[in-house]
Amino acid sequence: MAASAQWLTANGRPAPTRVEAVTDTLTANDAYRMASQGTAMLWQGDFHNARQLLTALDRRVGAGKKASGTPAETFYRHRQSRSHRARILGLVLVPLNPGPEVPLRRAPDVREAAVDAYGEVTQPSVVSLHELVGAIGANQWRRNGVWVEALQDRIHPHYGTFFPTRSEYVGLVAEAPLPSEELAFDVGTGTGVLAAILARRGVRRVLATDNQPRAIACATENFRNLGVQDRAEAVLTDMFPPGRAPLVVCNPPWIPATPHSSLDSAVYDPGSRMLFRFLAELPDHLEPGGEGWLVLSDLAEHLGLRTRADLLAAIDAAGLAVVDRLDTTPSHPKASDRSDPLHAARAAEVTSLWRLVPQQP
Repeated sequence: MAASAQWLTANGRPAPTRVEAVTDTLTANDAYRMASQGTAMLWQGDFHNARQLLTALDRRVGAGKKASGTPAETFYRHRQSRSHRARILGLVLVPLNPGPEVPLRRAPDVREAAVDAYGEVTQPSVVSLHELVGAIGANQWRRNGVWVEALQDRIHPHYGTFFPTRSEYVGLVAEAPLPSEELAFDVGTGTGVLAAILARRGVRRVLATDNQPRAIACATENFRNLGVQDRAEAVLTDMFPPGRAPLVVCNPPWIPATPHSSLDSAVYDPGSRMLFRFLAELPDHLEPGGEGWLVLSDLAEHLGLRTRADLLAAIDAAGLAVVDRLDTTPSHPKASDRSDPLHAARAAEVTSLWRLVPQQP
């Protein structure tokens, strides 16, 4: 019997075109065959069994063939493998009813997680179980927070907002000498962590911008939780706020590649558009004697996706000069994981804070 429901997604994935209702009798092999043919499975059995099926599917997708070739070729094959995995796992669906609730046996309470990801659910809907599981995990991150050493406090990320699991770059902003304590702009603030660092360091007013409403809500909440709401303000705008500041900070996406979903956009930026735009427009937003701080990993350079010459040429073309650079090496687990296809690039990675000023005439 035909039925219909609203398709909900938090990462921009299109609704599947073929859907079949399935129960606990579905085997992992049959599920993998159906997913490989592009058929989505609407689960009508036990929720825990659906989770187990998802795990079994993940094992069948596997890591794919070992990547080889140039670093750039390895990177793109690795991304293709991850995209294929996400597509296969995304085809196990579960119903989501107003509440919101999952009307399946042994389903957990998903109200907070679902509202974080999808907003209020007002009609019978269908979601990807893989995405819903991610939303449940993200809700736990939001509840528990992420410890930030430089703050000696926790940041609470909202769903879909990039958060600082890699704390080394945050430490650079905590250590660099401030050119002024009057005003700073934090362009592309995300959770607001860098703006909060600046406010905690004594900057009297920090304007933190982002073009995503989720990020503005997240940063505003974090400023309040950290007690810096009288110094730091989150503003919904594209890149720079109006006016000039003696300090402008930006931590753009590091990898010049196309995001596969809206949640990828904090990491992947086609053609380094945000990076190059920040550099090109920075002089128009700096007060005389001011500095721009560009926080950027060189992972793209080790992957052969962008060269150091490209970066330096963009800095020069913008009429900027480098007065100093603070470097740090990664401490995250992947830097030492030799099973990671990108291990060689990750092990060589350096994250830098580039201190930039307008060139002298």
